[in-house]
Amino acid sequence: MKILLLDIETISHTVRAWGLHNQFIAINQIKEAGRTVCYAYKMLGEKQVSFSAEWFWIDYLTFLLDIHTALDEADVVVTYNGKSFDIPTLNKEFLLHGYPPPSPYKHIDLYQIVKRRFRFASKKLDFVCQALGLGAKTQHKGMELWNGVEEGDPKAQATMQRYNKQDVVLLEKLYKRILPWIPNHPSDPLYDGI
Repeated sequence: MKILLLDIETISHTVRAWGLHNQFIAINQIKEAGRTVCYAYKMLGEKQVSFSAEWFWIDYLTFLLDIHTALDEADVVVTYNGKSFDIPTLNKEFLLHGYPPPSPYKHIDLYQIVKRRFRFASKKLDFVCQALGLGAKTQHKGMELWNGVEEGDPKAQATMQRYNKQDVVLLEKLYKRILPWIPNHPSDPLYDGI
């Protein structure tokens, strides 16, 4: 059974606004819609976390091919808040760029498991992993990092790569830790376990 651990990062929407507080942003105020800027993933059991970013590629279509192929080959996809963010975002990208849907897979969203089964003070990946002694997310300067990535700053891009890959490392550790708590986890009689 191929279990894919996945995390994506996106660039925010660029909009024109009249103020800073309590703004309603209309469609005609969107200057540029956000997009996936990079992703990190690994198959459970592999040592290395794979990473790809749009700045490595000449065209966006080629950038998406690697993650589409990984999803297509996966039997199970594990994310954190991926049911409402990562997967719908990637599906939008695939649709916009003419890719067919990946082959069907079982999706395990660890955020949904944490939310349903445990009462942590915060359900953020960083908080939960630190509470369990699994490590912490890569520190960064917040929106400055995303701005730097969008502006093509190599230092920001390197930090984003570390940040994105570390999220997958944490995702795998959390998955293994709470696996007994995951209801209806798919099983494969030929699968040796984790």
